[in-house]
Amino acid sequence: MVKLSVVPARPLMLALAAGLALSACVSSAPVEPPKPPVVETPVKPLSYLPDDTADDARDLNLTGDQLPPEPFRRAEIDFPTDEPPGTVIVDTGEKHLYLVEEGGKALRYGVGVGREGFAWKGAVEIGSRQKWPRWFPPKEMIAREAARGHNIPDMMEGQIGNPLGARALYLYDGTKDTLFRIHGTFEPKSIGTNASSGCIRMANNDVMDLYERVKVGTRVVVR
Repeated sequence: MVKLSVVPARPLMLALAAGLALSACVSSAPVEPPKPPVVETPVKPLSYLPDDTADDARDLNLTGDQLPPEPFRRAEIDFPTDEPPGTVIVDTGEKHLYLVEEGGKALRYGVGVGREGFAWKGAVEIGSRQKWPRWFPPKEMIAREAARGHNIPDMMEGQIGNPLGARALYLYDGTKDTLFRIHGTFEPKSIGTNASSGCIRMANNDVMDLYERVKVGTRVVVR
C-alpha cells in the first residue's frame, strides 16, 4: 500500500533564465529555415455551452463563463512517460492534470491545487465516481471556517454552487478514503492557482470530460 506524503507548499518562485547571445562566422552556404514549433492540438473546441444531450437538468444549467484561463485549457499533447495509458498524473507545480494515452500522447487539463499547508504527493486510485456529488466538509474545515466567522453547512446537496462542482472523483489509498477529490469548481478563474484545501479542482466541463474517460480503479499519481 502506498502512503501519501504531505508536504508544505512552497512560495512560488520564478526562475529567470538569462539568454546567451552567440556570434558565428557568416557562411555562404544556404541555411535551412527553422522548423515551425509544434503546436499542441486541442482535443475539441471548448464552447462550454450546455450539453443538449445531457439527461440531468443541472448539466443543462451550466451556463456563463466556465472557461479556465487560456494556458490551462484542455489540449492533446506529446507526453512521453513510463506510466501506462489510462493513468492520471497531476503535476502540482505546473498546475496540470494529464490522462496518459497510447503512443506517447496525453490529454492535458488545467487544475487548481492545494494552497500553502495543504499540498500533498503520492500514488492513489479512483475509489468512487459521483455526478453532482453531495459535499460533506471535514469537521476540521467547519471549525477552521467558524473561527474566521464563516458558517458552512454539515452537508450540501449536489447543485449549482456546490464546492465539488458537477463531478467528483474520490481518491483512495487502497480501501481508505483519503478525503481528497478531483472535482469541479464554479470558480474557473482559480484554475492554475494554489487555492484549494488539498483537493484537485478543475473547470466543470473539464471534470465532466475526464469523468467519462476514467473508471474506478484508475491509478492517480500526484507529484
